[in-house]
Amino acid sequence: MEKYVYAFIGEESNIPSGIFSTYEKGEKWIKENLLNGSLNKLPLDMSIYDWAIQKEYFEPKKEYQKEPRFIQRFTSASIDHWHFEDGKPS
Repeated sequence: MEKYVYAFIGEESNIPSGIFSTYEKGEKWIKENLLNGSLNKLPLDMSIYDWAIQKEYFEPKKEYQKEPRFIQRFTSASIDHWHFEDGKPS
């Protein structure tokens, strides 16, 4: 069974400012603080790079796509994510 966490990345931030065990807990905190940003459902104990390959959302086709510089910056539009403005889903 896959496990996930929900990471909130605020507007103009490069790193999460909150990690939650459920969407509901993350949304509650976002609403209480009137935040702007995105809540991202991320696989636990697995990189997004490996997750995307496993789910067949991504296949490295070029050598540079297997290199550390690419892997460490990899993200996928296929992860579930929700945008918020002033604490409200947008």
